[in-house]
Amino acid sequence: MNQDSGATRLNKFISETGICSRREADRLIEQGRVKVNGEVAGMGVKVTQADNVQVNGKPLRAKPQAVYLVYNKPIGITCTTDSAIAGNIVDAVNYKARIFPIGRLDKPSSGLILLTNDGDIVNKILRAGNAHEKEYIVSMDKPITDDFVARMSAGVPILDTVTKPCKVKKVGPKTINIILTQGLNRQIRRMAEYLGFSVTSLKRVRIMNIDLGNLKPGQWREVTAQELALINHMVGDSSKTEEASVLEQPKAARQGPRIKDLPVVGAKAAVTGRGSVGDRNKKPASKGSRNGAGKGPISSKGSLPQSNRGKRSNGASAARPGNKNGSAGRSKKPGR
Repeated sequence: MNQDSGATRLNKFISETGICSRREADRLIEQGRVKVNGEVAGMGVKVTQADNVQVNGKPLRAKPQAVYLVYNKPIGITCTTDSAIAGNIVDAVNYKARIFPIGRLDKPSSGLILLTNDGDIVNKILRAGNAHEKEYIVSMDKPITDDFVARMSAGVPILDTVTKPCKVKKVGPKTINIILTQGLNRQIRRMAEYLGFSVTSLKRVRIMNIDLGNLKPGQWREVTAQELALINHMVGDSSKTEEASVLEQPKAARQGPRIKDLPVVGAKAAVTGRGSVGDRNKKPASKGSRNGAGKGPISSKGSLPQSNRGKRSNGASAARPGNKNGSAGRSKKPGR
C-alpha cells in the first residue's frame, strides 16, 4: 500500500473505474470487501496503478476513458442518477458508460446540463467560490420593469442569505437574460418570487464556455477537445471539495452581503418585496445546489416523455470513446 503524495485515496481510485461512487466505495472498504496487494484495506489508504486492488475478490478494472457530454434537458426530466425515479436523467441520455450530471436543473426547467464520469472536474465546477458563469433565459408572469431588473441585479434576500450581484438584461416584454455565478436551490425562481413575480419558463443556455447552441430538447453531444481544454484552463486554479465545502453553506457571511447592507435602488431599498424579511427567515435554510456554440457531434431524438431514452443523430461525425471506426455511436435502444 502506497502512502506517497503522488498516490490516490483508495475510495477515489475505486470510484474512478466507474463501478460505484466514492461513498459506496467507502462502504465496501468498511465492510472489508476491498483488498490491496492481498491485504484487507483500511480507510484512508492510498494506492497507485502499480498496486493490485481487488473488490469482492475480483481485480479492479482499468479506469475508463473520461466522458463529457452536453445535454439539452427537456422539461420533466429529473436530474438524478436514481434508476428508481421515472424520467431520471441517466435513463434519458442512455449513454453506454456510467455518467452523472454536473449540478442540476429543476424538473420544470430545461436547457443545458453537463454530464461526466470525472468526479474531479465536477467538484471544481460546482464550488460556489469558483464563480463560474451560468446563463439563463427566463420568462415571467407579467411585464418586466426597470425596477425589477435593478433589484434582481443587486441581490435578493433568500434562504438566509443575500444573492450575489448578477447580470440581468430585459430581452422581451416578460423575458430576461440572467447570468449567475451562484447556484442556490431554485435561486432564480425564489428571487423572482420575492420581488412579486412568478417564473413561467426557465432555460439554461450556457455554462462557462459551453453554449447550448442548436441542440434540441432531448439531444446530447460530446464536449469538443477545444471546449474541454478551455474548461480545464478555467478550473485550473479552482478550489476542490475539502477546502471549499464551507462555501456551499447558504449563510449571509459566506454567500454575500448581509440583508441590512443591501444597496438602495431608487427610492426603495432592495429588500422590499413580497413578504417581510423576518417571515422569510423563519423558514429553514436550504443548501445551495451542487451547483460560441460547441461544434461537437450532435445526438438527437424526438420529444422525450419520461419513459423515452436519448440517442445520437445519424449526422454525428466525431468518434465516441471506444468507437474505432470514427462513426457516431448509437443507442442500443434506438426506438425508445
